[in-house]
Amino acid sequence: MNLREVVWPNPTPRAFHPLKHIGLIILSACSVFAATTSDPKPLGKLVDLGGHRLHVNCTGKGRPTVVVENGLGDFSLDWTLVQARVSGFTRICTYDRAGYAWSDAGPKPRTFAQLNLELRDALSKLGEPGPFVLVGHSYGGPVMRNFAVLYPHDVTGMVLVDAAHEGLRVGVGDKKTIRLGDGAKGTRIPAPREELSASDKPMVRAEDLPQELKTLDPIYKVLPPDEQQMHLWAQLLPAVYDAQNSETEWSGEYFAKWLAAPQKGTLRSIPLIVLSRADGGYRDADSDIPAVQMEKERQEGQAKLALLSSNGRQVIIRSGHNMNLEAPDDVAKAIREVVDAVRRHGKV
Repeated sequence: MNLREVVWPNPTPRAFHPLKHIGLIILSACSVFAATTSDPKPLGKLVDLGGHRLHVNCTGKGRPTVVVENGLGDFSLDWTLVQARVSGFTRICTYDRAGYAWSDAGPKPRTFAQLNLELRDALSKLGEPGPFVLVGHSYGGPVMRNFAVLYPHDVTGMVLVDAAHEGLRVGVGDKKTIRLGDGAKGTRIPAPREELSASDKPMVRAEDLPQELKTLDPIYKVLPPDEQQMHLWAQLLPAVYDAQNSETEWSGEYFAKWLAAPQKGTLRSIPLIVLSRADGGYRDADSDIPAVQMEKERQEGQAKLALLSSNGRQVIIRSGHNMNLEAPDDVAKAIREVVDAVRRHGKV
């Protein structure tokens, strides 16, 4: 299988991501941890979903419970800084999608609906009561949007952290770009399921991974030492890349549907805060589209996300894409504002 470098929506240094049909993001890694010890102990619990297990890490006390959906190539442990802050005022659950870190590979295709079903079932089996405040970073943003549409009674608020959105231009190599949703085939999205089949076996092998994944990206150095080592271990697991191939392939179908129909108000009136970068960091030399146009489209797309709810608000943050690492105080503050709005049944 051929893995190729892509950009979504703006990579961390040396970020690497596999893709089919549309451009997305991922990671860097190292073999140090794997060479010195066995798999690290899970930070949370492994929940059996009937043939495969999902890793969920819940801390803190209070209602509503906050649930985090990671970006592509990210892991639950990458939210350590935010989770420590949020657990001081309410309960928060981070988790690893199937194929990531401690979670077993799951059923394919990895559609938004499939991810939503697994997360909902895992929270239910853990006895974590909703409705939840959902937090979605990058790719996790549209995943959580879909969760709120499928299970509206389970959602009471949302924070989108530099979330991807329909129409966002992403790099697909050789300075070429594509808008998320433009490459969709109009394929019917299969119904989600928990049962595994023989075809669900991961197809990416360890030898398919490039050598550049054997160093830790500096952006993760803000994590505690143990979490840095866990991140290195997790990013060398081939199942992560296999899961992402399917995740990116099917996400285009959702973006296309959202482009084709007005999305304003689809999240009703739940408290919603959209955290957006002040600067997208585009350069003319990097793509076939002028940087000023890409920035204009990004800003317009981010502003539209705040209109998904009649109780929505956008906040501009001076940070890079990975706000959970670069601006954890700002992310925790936004989560607290949504939690407070839910508790008092008010505006954000």
